[in-house]
Amino acid sequence: MRTLYTILFYLLLPFILLRLLWRGFRAPAYWQRWSERFGYFPPLPATPTIWIHAVSVGEVQASLTLIQELQKRYPRHPLLITTMTPTGSKRVQDLFGNSVSHFYLPYDLPGAVTRFLNQVQPQLAILMETELWPNLLFACQRRKIPVLLLNARLSVPSAAGYRKISGFMRQMLNCLTVIAAQTEADANRFLSLGATADQVQITGNLKFDSRLPANLSEQVESLRQQWGTDRLIWIAASTHEGEEEQILAAFLQVKRHFKHLLLVLVPRHPERFNRVTTLCKQRGFVTVRRSEGRMCTSQTDIYIGDTMGELPYIYAACDVAFVGGSLVPIGGHNLMEPAAVGLPILVGPYTFECAHISRRLWEEGVAYQVNNFVELATALKMLLGDKTQRREMGAKGRQFVQQNRGALGRVLTILNTYLGDSSPVTVVAIPTLTSPVISSGTQ
Repeated sequence: MRTLYTILFYLLLPFILLRLLWRGFRAPAYWQRWSERFGYFPPLPATPTIWIHAVSVGEVQASLTLIQELQKRYPRHPLLITTMTPTGSKRVQDLFGNSVSHFYLPYDLPGAVTRFLNQVQPQLAILMETELWPNLLFACQRRKIPVLLLNARLSVPSAAGYRKISGFMRQMLNCLTVIAAQTEADANRFLSLGATADQVQITGNLKFDSRLPANLSEQVESLRQQWGTDRLIWIAASTHEGEEEQILAAFLQVKRHFKHLLLVLVPRHPERFNRVTTLCKQRGFVTVRRSEGRMCTSQTDIYIGDTMGELPYIYAACDVAFVGGSLVPIGGHNLMEPAAVGLPILVGPYTFECAHISRRLWEEGVAYQVNNFVELATALKMLLGDKTQRREMGAKGRQFVQQNRGALGRVLTILNTYLGDSSPVTVVAIPTLTSPVISSGTQ
């Protein structure tokens, strides 16, 4: 099965490269550093390396506190962080600079994987969330490199797809040393695909342990001054193709009731910034981009958040949040970021990538689900018109995040087994991760 997979990968490689070329017209960084994608890298320090793979921005952000703790606890171990996307790469460089090494993960071809592992020779491999590459996993197993899948999650649709290749999937999972699942539901799905009880642990979600920036208050004050201190502000973040049209339709309805409402629109992918800006202007909205450095006026309708790494500040400066990837079948994005800064949250029906968290937030009264732009507009009008309800929902969100912290300590306890116990780790109990498997209504 792995041989067939490898042959198919080689056959598809020309199309993969053409896709890189095509994406490069919107994001020129895709045209750079192709040698890394085939396993050719500059020299690394000749000491035991901890290798962390975080596919893109979301996984990099989720691993931030973990990487900071590894740097503090194991200063003699160089850290290598690999990503797959230019945005993930830039986020690594912005967060860590020269304190870590960073490359693109090579394609899952035998030669590229061999060159990569020969060069890196990791003492420990950490894969974030759901990054399973067969040739890479089998190569690590042959070399007896422990591979830990941390913050592991597996949605219902993904598990159903993997069951079609259950034998191959079982072999891949057996290459993993530890699967640290976010929830009991995730753990059960891995077990149903062939993972063993000895491999799987429930550690919780590292995103709960993300730390708010130390200068959050100052940045929020600065943003509110730019946007207008007396305006209501709605943010639609991490949006995808097909969502902005619905968001603008809802915005048009809500503006009839709240004439000075400002929409902060943050597309998920930087290569879409120009297109989304053009769409907003074509719909007749006065639009300003953050990267332009221009101030909003009372006539500004939409502010495009087209810079990287500022989403926590932008969330905290707003009054209501909609989290994208959920009005179209992407599966939803990080709901903890707006909850952590005390925002009431709106989310669409497609939340299968964060089903457990979204269901818990609905149950706790922190979030509402909307199915289309009409329901989105109705929910917005209700929340924007009720400051008390916004505050109550925001307070519940902060409390929910605080109560579910502790995954970092549990993960560090696992890592100590492979890296040595450098300092005591406080482990927090998981009171909220023992609910039954939850699936969203769209699965």
